[in-house]
Amino acid sequence: MVNKTVFCFRHKRHALIALFSASLTFGAEAQVPPSNDAAKKPPQPAAHGPTLESAIEAATAAVDACSEKDQHAGVSIVDSAGVLKVLLAADGTSERGVLSSTNKAITALNFKTATSELFKRQESDKDFAKQIAENPRFNARPGGVLLKVGDEIIGAIGVGGAKIDEECALAGIDKIEPRAK
Repeated sequence: MVNKTVFCFRHKRHALIALFSASLTFGAEAQVPPSNDAAKKPPQPAAHGPTLESAIEAATAAVDACSEKDQHAGVSIVDSAGVLKVLLAADGTSERGVLSSTNKAITALNFKTATSELFKRQESDKDFAKQIAENPRFNARPGGVLLKVGDEIIGAIGVGGAKIDEECALAGIDKIEPRAK
């Protein structure tokens, strides 16, 4: 009886060793480096956008403009590809204000116009209003404004959480606009 138990244990041990060896072999095959074709792809061109320094300056000016009127706001700045460059939130800003600032910037960039114009359009164009409502990344309430150099769109600023969002966004743009031309 004892020998039979030892015999079964040895077979289980061999089975475990075989499984372990197989897992090492198959794991190694799953980690094959990418082909040279993938390595030869050219890098994505950089998006146009405000410099980080300018984006921080504009966002700070927008937060300050809201704070001067006792409004707590979040401010987001995205580049021309919609990539978030800066996100600032004044003390006391709600989570909703922070999220809406980013969504307003993305919405302005996507539709290539200020969200205050889109807000007006929603009232008369129900299909457009539905399109906005169906995308959780869109927010067509006032506060999203394009950043431009001449006619070129380089990004957008979005302000959320205050009653004067667009006024604050414009204050941010005014701070950097003279140097952007």
